[in-house]
Amino acid sequence: MQLKGNWNYPTAIRFGAGRASELPAMCAELGIKRPLLVTDSGLARLPLVGRLLDYLHSAGLAANVFSDLRPNPVGRDVDAGVAAYKAGGHDGVIAVGGGSALDVGKAIALMVGQDRPLWDFEDVGDNWTRVNVAGVAPTIAVPTTAGTGSEVGRASLIIDENGHRKVIIFHPSMLPKLVLADPELTCGLPRHLTAATGIDAFVHNLEAFCSPFYHPIAQGVALEGMKLVHDWLPAACDNGNNVEARSHMLAASIMGATAFQKGLGGVHALAHPIGAHFDTHHGLANAILLPYVLVKNRPAIEQRIVAAARYIGLADASFDGFLGWILQLRAKLGIAHSLAEIGISSEHAALIGRDAKQDPSDGGNPLPLSADDYAAIFLAACEGNVHG
Repeated sequence: MQLKGNWNYPTAIRFGAGRASELPAMCAELGIKRPLLVTDSGLARLPLVGRLLDYLHSAGLAANVFSDLRPNPVGRDVDAGVAAYKAGGHDGVIAVGGGSALDVGKAIALMVGQDRPLWDFEDVGDNWTRVNVAGVAPTIAVPTTAGTGSEVGRASLIIDENGHRKVIIFHPSMLPKLVLADPELTCGLPRHLTAATGIDAFVHNLEAFCSPFYHPIAQGVALEGMKLVHDWLPAACDNGNNVEARSHMLAASIMGATAFQKGLGGVHALAHPIGAHFDTHHGLANAILLPYVLVKNRPAIEQRIVAAARYIGLADASFDGFLGWILQLRAKLGIAHSLAEIGISSEHAALIGRDAKQDPSDGGNPLPLSADDYAAIFLAACEGNVHG
């Protein structure tokens, strides 16, 4: 292993229950007077968004809402948001929601000041240097799920409908200037989404922990993030109003997205094309795929998994004990065991295998995998055959 790396840790985070009322002060801190609040259509109808708007309007801020975006956002969603931003004369973005809304909000803030198309900023080579940094609008991120951790990320996942692929749009300036992490805002999330997003956070921490690159800071963050999920996800699912459990899960989500600058791996390499082709919830896809990829990677990660099992406090601190705990946790939380259970057919194995191999997350997998390897994992996940 080469002891070398470029390390960045993210943004200013205002964390704690009841801090949503600080949103107007955060806008003032960034000089935002006319924020565009970007959220999804479901959240836009809930009291949570109404409460945030009341805070903003009471402080004299001319806030409007944009919510015309898909659960797996596409380029057209970003274009529509940019048009709404310009039409309203806005001067900043408040992105409120789960990964989709946060990703679209960050992408809108990027694109309002660019004269190139969105896809010119795909995270390939030095594309990021094309960005007109002065044109990027300031963003405040307000997560309402504990899963993707997009609030501390410098990228957005947007589907290119023409290419049927999820594209990573990246620039360091996409990192939100401020994060409002109020766990009370996550209390309304239904049990099944709490479970899927919670395991998504776990996968971020686990794949970062197993990534082969040298990043001991991320390694430590990922280990503690896994422990928080082990300790608190069941409680957050059992009682959605348990603010202590919600707080720890929100922290675990932030930690996972902070740690995965060390790299992701095969779970995400597969989940991205599955989401692009089948419109699958990203967290759910990760939760279903996790044990199948773990088994495939076992030769490269067994020692690390034993260390993780010991740290999080499993009675059987072995690879098999760790795998068994994941399978039991998924069953307890009502996560499907196979892709077939959510309507995905094995006939698409070659296509998904090819796309997974081309996904940027493939580069962080601890074991080199071919397109055929990914296709075989996909088949196993369709059939529910964890041990191949």
